Amino acid sequence: MNTNSQFIPFNLPTPVESGIDTSVISGLGKGKFKAGCEKLLSEQLHGLRVLLTPSCSASLEMSALSIGIQPGDEVILPSFTFVTSASAFALRGAKLIFVDIRPDTLNIDEKLIEEAITEKTKAVVVVHYAGVACEMESIKAICKKYQIALVEDAAQGIGAFYKETSLGTIADYGCISFHHTKNIHAGGEGGALIVNDVSAVQRVEILQEKGTDRSRFLRGEVDKYTWQELSSSYVMSEVQGAVLYDQLTRTSEIISRRLAKWSHYYKELLWCEDAGFIKLPDIPRECQHNAHIFYMILPSQEIRDSLLMYLKGIGIEATTHYVPLHTSPAGRKYSRFFGKDQHTTRIANSLLRLPLYDSLPESEQSYIISSINMYFKDKRFFIKMMA
Repeated sequence: MNTNSQFIPFNLPTPVESGIDTSVISGLGKGKFKAGCEKLLSEQLHGLRVLLTPSCSASLEMSALSIGIQPGDEVILPSFTFVTSASAFALRGAKLIFVDIRPDTLNIDEKLIEEAITEKTKAVVVVHYAGVACEMESIKAICKKYQIALVEDAAQGIGAFYKETSLGTIADYGCISFHHTKNIHAGGEGGALIVNDVSAVQRVEILQEKGTDRSRFLRGEVDKYTWQELSSSYVMSEVQGAVLYDQLTRTSEIISRRLAKWSHYYKELLWCEDAGFIKLPDIPRECQHNAHIFYMILPSQEIRDSLLMYLKGIGIEATTHYVPLHTSPAGRKYSRFFGKDQHTTRIANSLLRLPLYDSLPESEQSYIISSINMYFKDKRFFIKMMA
C-alpha cells in the first residue's frame, strides 16, 4: 500500500536495454541506427517511406511545407490537440478552422468537416487521440472529393490500427512522435514523417535536408548537393536513432504490457461508469488502440479538480490534458471555431488521465484503483454530485 511518502509518477519512459555505442556521439556511426530505425518502421508501417525527424512537430512542419501551405489558405482540424498540430500550419500563414470533437473518441467529428470546407481549404489535419483512430474512411473520402490534402497527426498512434491499417499510413502524410512521454521514445524528443505519395518523396527529402538535395548526393545520384528551395533542418540525430532502435525492436512487447494495464484499469473502474460517476474511453470496433492514455471524464470540472487534488495528496500524479486551442491567445489570433463548441471545452475541463506506463508495478496500479474507488464511495462525493 502506498503512503504519502511515496510517489507514483504519471509517466516513466521505457528504459533502454541495449548499450549505446559511443561512436554515435563521435559521429563515426555512419547513421547505422537511423537506417535501422527507418527499416524497422517501414516494415511496421506497410512498406511506406519513413523519414526520421527531430520531433513530431518537425514532421508536421514538413507536411505543411510539402503541401505548399500559403498565407490565406485554410486548414481544418480539432481544437482539442497539442499546439503544434496547429502552429505547423499557422507558421506558413494558414487560417486555422477548428471544428468540434466527438464525445465518444474525443477525435474530430467527421460529420462536421465537409460543411467547414471553403474554396480556401487546403488541408484537413486529424488527430488520433489516445491512439484511437479517427473515422478515416469517411474523412479520406471527403478530402478526395474536394481535392484537399489529408494529414494524420498520429503523434500518439505508434502500434495502433484502423481497420488493420497502421495509424499514420492512411493519409497523404502521417506524423508520429517519439517524445519521452510516448509508448516508444527516442530518449527525449523524436519523430517520423510517413509519406504515402511516392511522387512526393523526393521533395520531402529536400525539405528535410535544409532545402538541399543532400539525400541524393549521399546515395551517389548527384556529384554534389545544392540549395533547391526554402526549408530548415529536420534530421534526427544518430544518438536519438540509437535509443529509438532499442525501443522499436520491442514495440509489440511494450504495447502488450501497456494494454494489459489499460484493460485492468477499465475492468476495475467500470462500476464507476455504470453508476454514472465517470465516462471511460470508448474504443470503436474498427479501432485497435495502443494503450497510450487511460483517461476518465468526470461530471464537472469541479469534481475533476477535486479528484485530481485528492490523488495528488496521496502521492498519485494524475493529470489533465489539452487546453482547447481556440481559447488560447494565439488561437484567438490565428483561428476561428466553425459551428458550435458542444464538446471540446466541456471535455477538456472534465478529463483526467491516470498514470500508465509499461513498468507501472501491479501494486501501484492496484493502489491507484482502490484510491479512486474509495473517492467515489465517500459520501462527500455524493454531496458534490447532488449539488
